[in-house]
Amino acid sequence: MTDALRTRVTIVGGGPVGLMLALFLDRYGIESVLFNVEDSWHDEPRGNTHNARTMEHYRRLGISGQIRRLGLPADHTLDIAYFTRYSGFELSRLPLPAPGDRMRALASSPRTDQTPEPVHRANQMYVEKFLFEHARTRPNITLRFGWRVTHLRQNAGGVTLDAESVTGRTRESWQAPYAVGCDGGRSFVRRTLGVHYEGRGSLEQEILGRRATAAHLRLPTFHTEVFTGQRAWSYWALNPDLVMNLIALNGHDEFFLLTSSVDPDTTDDAELASLVRRAAGTELPVEVLSHRPWTPGIALVAERLTVGRVFLAGDSAHLFTPNGGFGMNTGVDDAANLAWKLAGTLQGWGGPGLLGSYEGERRPIALRNTAAARELNTGLADIERPDAMETDSPEGALARGRIGALVRAYGERTHSIGVQLGARYDGSPLIDSDEEPPTDSLGTYTPTAIPGGRAPHVWLDDWRGPGSSLFDRFGPYYTVLRLGPEPPSTKELVAAAEAHGLPLHTLDIEDPAVRELYERDLVLIRPDQHVAWRGNALPTDVDALVDRVTGQRTVGATRGGSTA
Repeated sequence: MTDALRTRVTIVGGGPVGLMLALFLDRYGIESVLFNVEDSWHDEPRGNTHNARTMEHYRRLGISGQIRRLGLPADHTLDIAYFTRYSGFELSRLPLPAPGDRMRALASSPRTDQTPEPVHRANQMYVEKFLFEHARTRPNITLRFGWRVTHLRQNAGGVTLDAESVTGRTRESWQAPYAVGCDGGRSFVRRTLGVHYEGRGSLEQEILGRRATAAHLRLPTFHTEVFTGQRAWSYWALNPDLVMNLIALNGHDEFFLLTSSVDPDTTDDAELASLVRRAAGTELPVEVLSHRPWTPGIALVAERLTVGRVFLAGDSAHLFTPNGGFGMNTGVDDAANLAWKLAGTLQGWGGPGLLGSYEGERRPIALRNTAAARELNTGLADIERPDAMETDSPEGALARGRIGALVRAYGERTHSIGVQLGARYDGSPLIDSDEEPPTDSLGTYTPTAIPGGRAPHVWLDDWRGPGSSLFDRFGPYYTVLRLGPEPPSTKELVAAAEAHGLPLHTLDIEDPAVRELYERDLVLIRPDQHVAWRGNALPTDVDALVDRVTGQRTVGATRGGSTA
């Protein structure tokens, strides 16, 4: 093996979380090398939901528009529909607008609408391919796909990774100040660190419980001969015989199947094809492209997210049941939190507490979100499927009405905007506030500029395009908002930031709607768009404020100017 190569951050795992971390670091000018055992992106279906917060992160990187072109056609409705069988009775339907309609609705949305980037349905395999190809164009990212990390060791000065190509013909050693494990549930990095998961395992229930099966299918006649009604994104079949969910991937002939109605350890293509035909209630051609086991109901979080100079993010840090689509999205938010802290530390303006805050901020969110996903999954446990539900009789109609109401309520709960936008870092040593934080809600989100939470969104003009969002005006690092017609001077804060080497962007906005929403004349926004401090005047000790929000000061508060 040759002498060690050098970079600033080594990343193990090239899924969406690892790729997003590399792209965020690139945005800050930080070099990274990313290792991934597979020589390409995952080419089988996984997560389908890119929630509103993840779409905001894509927007920050300038790629949300490209990602919205992936997945279903713009005119394909995103309904969640429930049937006894696909050629049988419709139990219920949760109507949701097509992607094109959803984006056109932004033109008439209120100025303080909190979803400038609405949730988008595109399977992870499509988005991973795009992120991989985009990362290849970025100057600060070195991709080592088709490489296996064989050793990881660290000391006070940095981390060394040894890796080899999967062919075994080439070996490299890389040294970096920091390393991040984004390498999934069986994480080599986590196991090397001796870190274990804590939490709850699979749910023992008949509907999406125990160990289940996920499959990638091609059904060429599903939309033309089997189901010719109003299309949906998610097609559930529930009857006494089986339960399965078919998720439309491309709007034409490819689907993602999730079911607990077959044994994942013994099922084969023929059994899966038979299951689909039984769910359809008629014959149809079925091509099984791939299938794999998965475990619904788990809610596992690593006991630590930081060990020395090594960090865990994504599935390496937490494992979800897929209900609600929280898993990948929580991982992308991990990357958004960690990237700027790595950048600040490597660029010299971050203090010793900056990277130290990662675990304290993100582990509680992982516990919150895994619990929410598991709770959603338990909502399927009590849905009965009596024989009468498939009969054309008063008893059957009564049963279908009862079951339809239950599954519709379940579907409505999966749209948990509070989970998507409501993550807060109250109590973090980087947050300066003596205000009472709002009550957490998984199902609702109320915008507030109380420090710790996501900065509230406002549209600044009627165009609603790039540059129209308040978020588009934030700088890549810290931003201080000066709000209202006569905001106080921030010269002392700017001078203190300059003295500390802290990149600070000043943004003046006279618009009364923004001042009303943020409730103060001055607001300091972190690089991850969370509010760090607010007040009607600068604190008496601005150096202490800068020290606090950059991790130089880890205890105490600077207080001052916080009244309305």
